[in-house]
Amino acid sequence: MPPNSKQPYQKVSFSEPHPQRFLIPRFQRRSFFIQFTLLTVLGWVVGGIASIAIEKTIVEVVPSVVLQQKIWYGLAKYFSNCVFALILGADQALVLRKYYISGLLWMFATSLGWLIANSISAEWINYIASIASSLNQNLSPEQIAILSFLSTIAYILSGIWLGFFQWLILRRYTIGAWWWIFLPSISFLFISILVWLLSLVQEFIPEVHHAQVVYLCGQGLTAVILGAIPALGLCTLKRKTSRNTGISSYV
Repeated sequence: MPPNSKQPYQKVSFSEPHPQRFLIPRFQRRSFFIQFTLLTVLGWVVGGIASIAIEKTIVEVVPSVVLQQKIWYGLAKYFSNCVFALILGADQALVLRKYYISGLLWMFATSLGWLIANSISAEWINYIASIASSLNQNLSPEQIAILSFLSTIAYILSGIWLGFFQWLILRRYTIGAWWWIFLPSISFLFISILVWLLSLVQEFIPEVHHAQVVYLCGQGLTAVILGAIPALGLCTLKRKTSRNTGISSYV
């Protein structure tokens, strides 16, 4: 008896193993890295200029009697920081939206995370500084080193807030992105090392433009770090596929 030529009914599921698709395709990673880093630097520069201009305008317009009150000065400072954070997040979103990540959500998450991280680190650093001033004595080099170390740790750990809010967005589009929560802290760690290195080499900078050179170098390299490290992290993330969502189909 000849074998039955009809093939049995088969189930084809998209949940079967297949190669994972990266959020940033391999052939686009170099251009993505350059664009994301450059736009982060641009956002850092434009945002910084805008926030300084806004703060200066507020100081000139609002009566000094009002600004002498801590709450009003704090609100003016916070508003200028909001503008800076929005510009920084918006510039990064211009690149990410090409890879099907909501630019609006990324801008909002980055802005909120940046503001909370800065506020918390500033409060901790001010608290540590108040401890130093309350001692009412000349601090030894060892005490200064310990307090400086604690301030640096507070600054580095504050990056977790930025990473957390960005992770809330990335988890919608990628898998296994939990480690992103700690990525900004790695960026802050490199920035801290950079500041320490600049303090070592600043004595070799000519006195004429000493402060300007140190400031510009610090700001420029900080912006590059804040763009380059997240760009590398984004290149390693894998996009959610039908395999991850458990969608199946019959043909």
